[in-house]
Amino acid sequence: MDKIGFIGLGRMGRPMASNLRRRGFELVVHDLNRAAVEALVELGAEAGSSVADVSARSDVIITMLPNSAIVSEIVAGPGGILSAARPGSLVMDMSTVDANTTDAIAASCQTQGVAFVDAPVGRLASHADAGQSLFMVGGEAADFERVKPALEAMGSTIYHCGGCGAGTRTKIVNNFLAVASCQMNAEALSLAQRFGLDLDSTLDVLYGTTAFNGQLKIAWPTKALIGDVEPGFTIDLAHKDLTLVMESANSAKVPMPMAAAAREAFSSARARGFGGKDFSAMLHAHCDVVGIDVPRLSHNSRHNPGQP
Repeated sequence: MDKIGFIGLGRMGRPMASNLRRRGFELVVHDLNRAAVEALVELGAEAGSSVADVSARSDVIITMLPNSAIVSEIVAGPGGILSAARPGSLVMDMSTVDANTTDAIAASCQTQGVAFVDAPVGRLASHADAGQSLFMVGGEAADFERVKPALEAMGSTIYHCGGCGAGTRTKIVNNFLAVASCQMNAEALSLAQRFGLDLDSTLDVLYGTTAFNGQLKIAWPTKALIGDVEPGFTIDLAHKDLTLVMESANSAKVPMPMAAAAREAFSSARARGFGGKDFSAMLHAHCDVVGIDVPRLSHNSRHNPGQP
């Protein structure tokens, strides 16, 4: 079994690393947050003193980091993973980054005899906690097979999307729909609220037609519609992802007018102080613009996730 290095123990990375350790993987971890490192050490992981130290001590090095610039620096910058990685080791980036960054990192790894896999994550932080994440994987078939046991320890659904970069590009497509749908849902439910419609009855109709979407039925009843806007995935991060969508689409010469409109809506929400809230709080941001109360499921609502 490969020894795993894990760099980036944030809201998604920490539970994923924890699940690896619980499944018996040898683990070396590193993060700027010492408390997160100590929590993994308590589970039996080793603490790496630096990125290079983690790389030198690991067969497979996983990164789960906030943005493209940080991923590039951690992997290929001075004192980064490639400064200490052994030939034959493998880097797996699970961050959400732009496709050009993934391509550049894959090329840098190849020049040093290090394999590379991109495996961005679908689903929410709560799924990461439960070991039920979804992974979109790009890489050579042999490299995919090598990392598959680790992915199975962290998630329940794994798709091999193609060669290097295919996972990142699939994630960009997925996130466009997942994030933009939040703005459409916010506008629709704000309109229903202004009309004075009953929320339960409105949801019954929406769930029974092609207006249905996963955010509205699966995510929102556990977050915004019960008044919980503590972040699993923030509006700030959703805005970052829509920016990646726009940049990637521009590079590919694909017009994305709806993505552009959604990004501006998220920009407006951030400007009004909602950036640190869960991205389902786009409902709250839009109701704030309209000047109406946020629609809320009652405790005894048939759509309340706490009800049988």
